[in-house]
Amino acid sequence: MVGASALLATTLARKQPTKKWLLIWIVEAAVACTIAFTSIYRKAHSKGLPLTSGPGRKFAVSFLPPALAGLIMTIVLTKAGLPQFLPGTWLLLYGAGVVTGGAFSVAIVPVMGSCFMLAGAAAFVAPGAWGEAFMAAGFGGLHILFGILIARKHGG
Repeated sequence: MVGASALLATTLARKQPTKKWLLIWIVEAAVACTIAFTSIYRKAHSKGLPLTSGPGRKFAVSFLPPALAGLIMTIVLTKAGLPQFLPGTWLLLYGAGVVTGGAFSVAIVPVMGSCFMLAGAAAFVAPGAWGEAFMAAGFGGLHILFGILIARKHGG
């Protein structure tokens, strides 16, 4: 569902002025976080575990610093008039958060994070006009691909 919402955001944000593009992606981040939190809560509840169990807490604490860095870099790059670097920044830092947080999860989660980091690095060296494609491929495609793999092998 997170990947599908990212694909929808990509469609809505495409060719929008920077402020509207940024607003669409901020709303998408909130939607994606809500979907992810709800999914994590349901899984923990179905297994009779508190949401703040060891692995859940460790994931949150490990994921938070890269997420905060992404927020700060969003402000800096936007103020500097460099929004073309946001896709690479977001993919790279989200990937770093998934790698570090995923160290307390199943082995495929850090692999997913590494794929996001690679997509972010590629977005930095690709033409700026490709940013939307990287957002779709990363936040849409990688979430869908790894979501399917994780659901099949680990039950969600």
